[in-house]
This record gives sequence, C-alpha cells and structure tokens, in this order.
Amino acid sequence: MKPGNFDSSFDRVFVNEGGFTDVRGDRGNWTSGKVGEGELKGTKYGISAMTYPDLDIKNLTIYEAKAIYRRDWWDSLNMELLPHAMQYQMFDAALNHGMRPATKMLQNAAGVKADGSIGPVTRATVANTDINDLLMRFLGERLIFMTNVSTWHIFGKGWARRIAHNLKLAAEDN
Repeated sequence: MKPGNFDSSFDRVFVNEGGFTDVRGDRGNWTSGKVGEGELKGTKYGISAMTYPDLDIKNLTIYEAKAIYRRDWWDSLNMELLPHAMQYQMFDAALNHGMRPATKMLQNAAGVKADGSIGPVTRATVANTDINDLLMRFLGERLIFMTNVSTWHIFGKGWARRIAHNLKLAAEDN
C-alpha cells in the first residue's frame, strides 16, 4: 500500500466490516450507545448507530459508508501525515475503538504522553520511531485494550483474529 492510499485502506477495513448486523448485546448497534436504550438500528459496513444515530443504517450504501470513512475518519485524523505502514493500522483502530482511544494507543506505542490528540510532538516521535517497533507496540496496545472491554468474552475471538490479520498486513506494509 502506498502512503496516503485511502482506497486501499478502505478495502482492507471492509474485509473486517461487513454487512448489516443488529446484535442486541452490542452497544454500538443502539443509538444511545447503551444496550437496551434508544433505538436498535444496528451496524453496517462498520458504521454504527451509536456513532451515527440519525443515519438510516440498514439502507446505507457502500458508497455512502466510504464517503463517511473518508470525511469523518481518514481526513479528520490526517492519516496522510502518518508513516505509510501506520496509516491503515491507525485507520482500522480508530474505526474499531474510536479516534481518541486509537490516538492514545499510538501515543503509548510511540512513548509520548497519551492525551488523545495528535500534535507536533506525537507526529515527530512517530516519524522518528522504528516502524517495526511502532507497529508491534501499537498492535499490542490494541490487543490489551480489547481484552479490557467487557464484551471480550463474546467478541474477543473475532477481535483477536482482526489483530492477527493486521499483523500480517503490517509485515506487508513496512
């Protein structure tokens, strides 16, 4: 994958973020972000009712999802400024966990203060950190984060597979 290639990153994310689901026990499927509260609208292409409560999730098209990913995630996090091997990894983590937690994972992996905001210190440190070290620490941070989520016992196997898949992609990218 070339630096700044949103399309390739989107295609990779799409492998993990498939069609419509409305599992009642997944807080992301509820408009309130709390199981049993609000409206059960579900998740499609990784776009959740919790994050987009006013969106018609069930009828969302792949083209609409891609535009949302580009505008609200890729561009908002300035993915183009990250080292190319980190772009997909950060994008996937932000979509899966939220931008702030993913940013803190990146900061922890780089060894800078984890304030949840990518500023000049984070960018400079990330740019000057060995990419293999950064990738391994970042994916380790993700797995630790996932195991602390209360629904790990339900979704953990799939999440662990996601990290395994991302380790393989990291090896291709660096």
